[in-house]
Amino acid sequence: MAPVCVRRILISESVDPCCKKILQENGIEVTEKQNLTKDELVAEIKDYEGLVVRSATKITAEIINAADNLKIIGRAGTGVDNVDVDAATKKGIIVMNTPGGNTVSAAELTCAMIISLSRHVPQAVMSMKAGKWERKKFMGSELYGKVLGIIGLGRIGKEVATRMQSFGMKTIGYDPITPPEVSATWGVEQMSLEQLWPQCDYITVHTPLMPSTTGLLNDATFAECKKGVKVVNCARGGIIDEDALLRALESGQCGGAGLDVFVEEPPKNRALVDHFNVISCPHLGASTREAQARCGQEIALQIVDMLKGRELVGAVSPPPLSLKSSCELLSSAALVGLLKDGSRNGPNLINALTAAKEAGIMLSVNGIKYTATGSIQGDVPVLLDLNGSEFRQPVPLTGNLLFFKAAVTPQLLPTVTGVLATAGAEVQSFSTSATRGGDQWSCIGLSTALSDLAALKSLVKEVAAVSI
Repeated sequence: MAPVCVRRILISESVDPCCKKILQENGIEVTEKQNLTKDELVAEIKDYEGLVVRSATKITAEIINAADNLKIIGRAGTGVDNVDVDAATKKGIIVMNTPGGNTVSAAELTCAMIISLSRHVPQAVMSMKAGKWERKKFMGSELYGKVLGIIGLGRIGKEVATRMQSFGMKTIGYDPITPPEVSATWGVEQMSLEQLWPQCDYITVHTPLMPSTTGLLNDATFAECKKGVKVVNCARGGIIDEDALLRALESGQCGGAGLDVFVEEPPKNRALVDHFNVISCPHLGASTREAQARCGQEIALQIVDMLKGRELVGAVSPPPLSLKSSCELLSSAALVGLLKDGSRNGPNLINALTAAKEAGIMLSVNGIKYTATGSIQGDVPVLLDLNGSEFRQPVPLTGNLLFFKAAVTPQLLPTVTGVLATAGAEVQSFSTSATRGGDQWSCIGLSTALSDLAALKSLVKEVAAVSI
């Protein structure tokens, strides 16, 4: 990716000092102004090319539209829930985050929640502070021999599993992406959600908040669980249906909950927070000195790498460029020229495709069989769209890739990964597209190239293997 010129960056929240230091050492002027109101930020942002935030600053479309010079928004943490990514992309602004910075801290808080639920530690502490001595009231249970269900087996889910195994817990889980063969190497037996619910003594969720995970634990799924199951959410508010959780707590179907996140933060409805069997924290998952130092350092280094044209890491709004072959950029350059209106804020390589679609201009690169749209991240081309189906995460066009189209079913991915494992191919990455007509494109990055696709052809509608 060509270097981007950013001379001044605003840090609008309390980010570790190493972030400012790294940026300044690389010739960037840094200003720190915390607790700005929306109106103050609208007035302030026009003077900067870069903005670094955590989670408290809400970067709305109004703020983005006032940022005439802004080129990058860096979120020192996981996710970008507080940033209007669509508005930023339309404005030609890159948005990036640091998804791995708080992994250990979030996992440790989850473990603390599980332990506290098992022994009623916070409730007993408050009882003692009130001058009481209630030994019988706070009878707990051991974690040894209990079953922990982990929904989402990414970085944090894995760290929770390995830690709670040291307490003698049996760890089972569900993840539509991580192959069962991989999670088995760190002691987690994968199964369907229908199989998982009735086995668990404890359930913890570690997924993004998206339509498929919103209300994942609800009245129906609570009913499938063991009576008295305890649940933990240190991921995103809304994965557990809060009204359903309260009903389950009141009926005894749920024996306790550890909540670090809420649909509304801070929560105005205090029913859950005030419930005796609920342990709650004010979104402390990443609130450790170590996590903040790690996130501050990572976002600064990612910005510097991007500005120096080295690579684009952690971007959630990559520059959409049309691809032909591996990295031909003439089509995107043509779009920029075609849509140029003479202003200094006209279309650029980041927002040219969006601007073209809004202008009614459809640009695609036709190969022998497929139409593809993509972008460039660093020096690596990435695929954004295949035959009109947009990938949820950009697919790096490098290494050994397996593309296939099939009807969406819960059994498809485990079956495909099983075939790959039999062929000796390790899954290194996975991306899926939006569903069109009941079908979905998927791309799996493999450790080795596949020479024989016969076993897969009977499972999917279309399949192709590419080595780049």
